[in-house]
Amino acid sequence: MKISENWLREWVNPEIDYSTLIDQLTMAGLEVEGFEPAGPELSSVVVGQVVTLEPHPNADMLSLCQVTDGNETVPVICGASNVRQGQKVIFAKIGAQLPQIKIKKAKLRGVESQGMICSAAELNLAETSDGIFELPEDAPNGMDISEYLKLNDRVIEIDLTPNRGDCLSIAGVAREVAAINSTDISLPSSSDVCESIADHFPVELMASVACPRYVGRIIRNINPQAVTPLWMQEKLRRCGLRPISPVVDITNYVMMELGQPMHGFDFDKLDGGIRVRMARAGEKVRLLDQSEVECDEAALVIADHKKALALAGIMGGLDSSVQSSTTNIFFEAAYFSNVEIAGKARRYGMHTDSSHRFERGVDPQLQLRAMNRATQLLIDIAGGEAGPVTDVIDKSYIPKQSQVNLRYARINRLLGVEVSREEVKRMLRALQMRVDDNDDGWLVYPPSFRFDINIEADLIEEIGRMIGYNNIPGTREAAHIGMESFTETQLSLNQVRDILVEQGFYEAVTYSFVSPELEEILDPGQDSLSLANPISSDMAVMRTRLLPGLIQALQYNLKRQQSRVRLFENGLCFIPNNTRLEQNMRLAAVISGDQFDEGLYDNSNSVDFYDIKGCLESVLRFSGLSSYNFQTTENSILHPGQGADIVVDNKIIGFVGLLHPSVLSKLSINQPVYVFEVDMQSISVGELPRFTELSKYPSIRRDISLSVDAQISVQALIDCIFSIKSEILQEVFVFDVYTGKEVRNYRKSVALGLILQDFSRTLVDEDVEKLVEKVLARLKNHCNAVLRDI
Repeated sequence: MKISENWLREWVNPEIDYSTLIDQLTMAGLEVEGFEPAGPELSSVVVGQVVTLEPHPNADMLSLCQVTDGNETVPVICGASNVRQGQKVIFAKIGAQLPQIKIKKAKLRGVESQGMICSAAELNLAETSDGIFELPEDAPNGMDISEYLKLNDRVIEIDLTPNRGDCLSIAGVAREVAAINSTDISLPSSSDVCESIADHFPVELMASVACPRYVGRIIRNINPQAVTPLWMQEKLRRCGLRPISPVVDITNYVMMELGQPMHGFDFDKLDGGIRVRMARAGEKVRLLDQSEVECDEAALVIADHKKALALAGIMGGLDSSVQSSTTNIFFEAAYFSNVEIAGKARRYGMHTDSSHRFERGVDPQLQLRAMNRATQLLIDIAGGEAGPVTDVIDKSYIPKQSQVNLRYARINRLLGVEVSREEVKRMLRALQMRVDDNDDGWLVYPPSFRFDINIEADLIEEIGRMIGYNNIPGTREAAHIGMESFTETQLSLNQVRDILVEQGFYEAVTYSFVSPELEEILDPGQDSLSLANPISSDMAVMRTRLLPGLIQALQYNLKRQQSRVRLFENGLCFIPNNTRLEQNMRLAAVISGDQFDEGLYDNSNSVDFYDIKGCLESVLRFSGLSSYNFQTTENSILHPGQGADIVVDNKIIGFVGLLHPSVLSKLSINQPVYVFEVDMQSISVGELPRFTELSKYPSIRRDISLSVDAQISVQALIDCIFSIKSEILQEVFVFDVYTGKEVRNYRKSVALGLILQDFSRTLVDEDVEKLVEKVLARLKNHCNAVLRDI
C-alpha cells in the first residue's frame, strides 16, 4: 500500500523527521518497503496563464499562445488539443530543468517559442497524459509549481501482514503513529449530512452470513460536469490510484482515508431495490474492466430485482456504472465477511483494492461513517441532494467485540522486560482499547477495527510493539535441559534419510497440491480433496500418495538429460473418508536409469525390481520388523510381473515395483521407473534386537525341488514350511524358479534350500530325513506341492 507522508501528517504530525517515522512504522510491524519523492525536483516551473491563443501560421496541429507568469508575457508554441485561452497551466520558463529535458529558446516552423506548457507525464506526475495539465482557475500566477502542488512530499510504500487489515488506510496508519508517539489524531471535519429529499431505496439482505450489514443512500441532481479537485487528484495519485471522475474518486478517497471500500451506482439504472444474495449458477456479470464473468452459486453478488449488478466486495458492474451524464447516484458501503470473500477474486483471476481489504477484514462499525464522509465530499464537489441513509443490519452475524484477560505477570514472562502497570494501561488505551482492572491484571476490550486481537498473547505483542522491539534488551536465560524419552524400537525419520542417502538417493520436498489428472493416473479410483481456491489448475487437489510429486521431479530431471535418478520423500497424504480427512505420513522413493554412475571401468546395467526392493528392505530391516513379507499385488499402476504389496500382520502397508507401461505412456516417460511407497507409522516401530547364542554344532543343508501350481507364490511355500515350528529348522530360501516346456499343466519348479541346525547336539541323518518328510507332507497337503522328478 502506498500513502502520502503529507496526507498522513494531516492526521498525525509528531515532531520527528521522515526517517524516524519510517523506522517507527517498520519496528511496529508495518514494514516500509521503500519511499520516493512525490514529484521531481523542478526549477523555473511556475503557474502560468494562457492570455491569448491563435493558430500557428505555418502548422495546422500547433497553436501560438501568449503565456504570462504574472510578471511577463512570452510566446509559447503548444501542440496539445486541450489548450484554451484563459486557462491556468504549468509553465516551464527558459532555463527550466524538467525530468527529461532542459527548456531553451527554440523556433518551431519559423516562430519563436520561449517556454513550454507541460503535461503531467512530462513532469513524471503520471505515466501517460492526454493533454496539458490544467490547473484550477484560482491558482496564483507565478507561484512555484512544486509549492502549489505540494510536491515536497514522499510516497511511502508499506507491506502489511494479512492480519493488519485495519492499517490499509491513512486512518489506520495514523492510529499507529499516534500511539507510538503519544500524539493526538486530528480527524478531518465530518458530520452527518442531513437529508434534503425523502427518496429511499429498499435493501434486502438475502445472504446475511456473507453480508450482515449494508448501508446505502440516494443522492440526486449532482453536477455531471463537475471535476475532481486537484488536491484530491494528487492524494489519489500518490496512493497509486488514477483519478477518473468525482464519484469514483470520492469512493477511492474514502477507501484510502478510512479503509472502507465503497461503490457508486447510477441510480437511474437500478430496478426495484438492492438485493444482496448468492449468485445463481451460470449468472453473468459485465464488470467495470469490461470483462464478463460467469458466476457459480458460491459467489456473492449485489443485485436489483432483475439482474446482478456487481461482484460483492470485488468489482462493480459496467451496466450500472456512473457515466459522464449521470446525475443521480446510489452510494454503497457494506460489510462483507472476510471468510466469505476470501479467494473469490482469485477464482475469477482478479485482485482489486476492494477485495484486498475485505479479504483481510474491514471494521463492521465503519460503514455509516464512510457513507457520511462520501456524501459530504460529493455535495461539496458536485452538489446534489441527499436522501436518508438506509442501514440494514443483521446483528446475529456482525462480529462481537472480544474481551481478553491480560495477566500482568505474563507480560514479563513473554517479553522479558519489566513494564509498569500504568505504562501497560497507557499503551493499550493509546491503541484505543478499553481497559478494566481485575485481580491479576486487566480485562481488555479491543476496538471493532482490531479484529486480529483475540488472545492474551496478542495483547502482549501490542505492548512489545509499543515498547519497540529494538528497545527490549537481550538477556541470557538459564537453559533447562529436559531429556526426552526415547525407545530403541522407534525408527526416526532421520535414520530413514541416512539409510536412503547412503544408497545414493536425494531427498525431494514437493507440494501437497497436485494435478487432478496426475493424481488419477497414479492413484486411480481414489477420491481426493479438491481445493476451493487452488493456486493453479495443476495444483487443484490434495495428494493421496507421494508419487505424483516424485514423478514430476523425475520428469523434470529426465527432460534435462539426467537419466539416472534416485529420489525419496517423506510427507503427509490426505485421504477423504466420509466426513473426515485422514492424514497419513508416508515414505516413497523412485529410481530410474543405470544402477551406478557412469565410470571408466563400469559396465552398469539398468536398475531392476530387486534394486528398489533391496532399498526398501534396507529400511524395513533397520526398523527391526521381522514379520513383513511381499505378496503378489493387484495394484493397477504396477507391472503385473514386477510388483508386490508389503504386508505386515496381514495388513497391506505399501507397495513396490515397476510402473506399468500404460502408466509410463501417459506420463510420457520412455524408460523403466521403479517405485515404492509405504506407510511410515507401520514401519516406525519394530522389535528390540535380542541376543541369540550361535550354535557350536554344524549345520546341514538339504535342497528340495518342488513342482507346484504356477499361481502359488514362493513366499506361501516358505510360510508353509515354517508353520511346522521345528527347533532345528533355521532358514529357508529359494535359489531357483523354473517354468518351461519340461514343467507343464500350469505348474512351475521351485528349488528351496533348508538350513538345519541344533543348539545342543550334532544332527544325524535320521533327524534330517524326519524333518524333510514333514516338510514335504505339509507342502503336499497345503500347497499341492510335490517333489519334482529329476
